[in-house]
Amino acid sequence: MASRIPVTILTGFLGAGKTTLIRHLLGNACGRRIALVINEFGDLGVDGALIEGCGESACGAGEIVELTNGCICCTVSDDFVPAMESILARDVLPDHVVVETSGLALPQPLVRAFNWPRLRNRLTIDGIIVVVDGKAVVEGRFASDPVAVDIQRQADANLDHESPLAELFEDQLVSADIVVVNKSDLLDPDEVDGLIARLRHESREGTRVVAARNGELPADVVLGVRAAAENGADTRQARHHHDDEDHDHDHDEFESFVVEFGSVAEPETLSARIEETVRKHDILRIKGFATVSGRPMRLAVQAVGPRVEHYFDRPFRPDEERATRLVVIGLAGLDRTGIRTGLTAAAC
Repeated sequence: MASRIPVTILTGFLGAGKTTLIRHLLGNACGRRIALVINEFGDLGVDGALIEGCGESACGAGEIVELTNGCICCTVSDDFVPAMESILARDVLPDHVVVETSGLALPQPLVRAFNWPRLRNRLTIDGIIVVVDGKAVVEGRFASDPVAVDIQRQADANLDHESPLAELFEDQLVSADIVVVNKSDLLDPDEVDGLIARLRHESREGTRVVAARNGELPADVVLGVRAAAENGADTRQARHHHDDEDHDHDHDEFESFVVEFGSVAEPETLSARIEETVRKHDILRIKGFATVSGRPMRLAVQAVGPRVEHYFDRPFRPDEERATRLVVIGLAGLDRTGIRTGLTAAAC
């Protein structure tokens, strides 16, 4: 069976910056062909703006599906599932699908939809990204323009839930794999730190919280999370609090670097070192390939937060260098020396 196409669900209230994040993502897609499903029907002209901002190599006009019949969590069978089936029926399949929901959408019905027989063998939820307006949340409004959100609510004849904004916000957080505190440039550094700590506390354990301005996040932070959220739908309805951590970073910048060394004795040894290093240094992502001593296959490695996956993906080519090469991605100010020391301790 062919690999399932990864799908990123992007949610957040009207005005939080979802469309801006998508435009930045498409402009920095690194060769990926991305299909879009857009449900933010209150954001007029979004289709044209996205096409203008992305470029054919990432997302042409034919790659965008607009759903304008209301909140897709309330029209899953009528709108969302057929939209995904239309993408799967294309002659050329996308590398990735991004679904921008209405800010009124409950994420859980969409997560459950990926277990429908018509979708479950061909699609997987790569990650759920929640974009929040940092200034609005600090001020207790949740959305930058609550009146506009209320107008959106009144205009949606298919909306079947009347949850207050605070409850919708909680539903978004508990479903998230990554929470993006957007418009961080409108807050003082202490306010950003406090909000990140608060959102970590209110989210599930393992949820990453990052700050951004103008939706500018590297594609490798947003895509490739590999959460397979459809397999844990029930856990995204429960609250799991965890301890706050101290953070003192430039929240608007990211950095990445490569750690290279020789072979590792066992995949489990490398995974343990990666997990320990990620937790100690608050790393967002680690990905790459490793050489396992005595094994003819290349080991693919992927870490999102403390969750580490590894598998042998193919045999080494005769002329290929046998080495371990890991790309580390995180907020600016990473302790590169400490991270290298932690990872290379896995070398044999």
